[in-house]
Amino acid sequence: MIDFDNQTQLPIATHMLEQILAFLGGGDVELLCVDAKTMRAINKEHRGKDESTDVLSFPLARHVATIPLGTIVLCAEAITQAAAEFGHSSDDEAALLFLHGLLHLQGFDHESDNGEQRAKEAEVVAHFGLPQSLIVRAHG
Repeated sequence: MIDFDNQTQLPIATHMLEQILAFLGGGDVELLCVDAKTMRAINKEHRGKDESTDVLSFPLARHVATIPLGTIVLCAEAITQAAAEFGHSSDDEAALLFLHGLLHLQGFDHESDNGEQRAKEAEVVAHFGLPQSLIVRAHG
């Protein structure tokens, strides 16, 4: 289940996000959609980077199965900008960002793995007919 807190005016349909969550094994996830200023503050506080970003993930230690997977934070301006740049809908971009963040909550890390996160993203993108994944866009 997704506990969604949209702190922006950008409408985001969560039906596809719920389907992605179920496809990847389910669980509970807190999802926030914030503006670029808020995302910059979160990124600076938690990662030491004084800039906005598109998605952040904060996994929770899972010693008990009933504990949520963690929190995913999406940036509304990044969603709108990327959707326009790549020619797809804001909902598709939100789904790509959610997928990327969810995989991080599940322990994947494209910065240190051997392509496992890229492969899993590609599998989910193909299954749901989504546009090109974030990792592919960033790294070709």
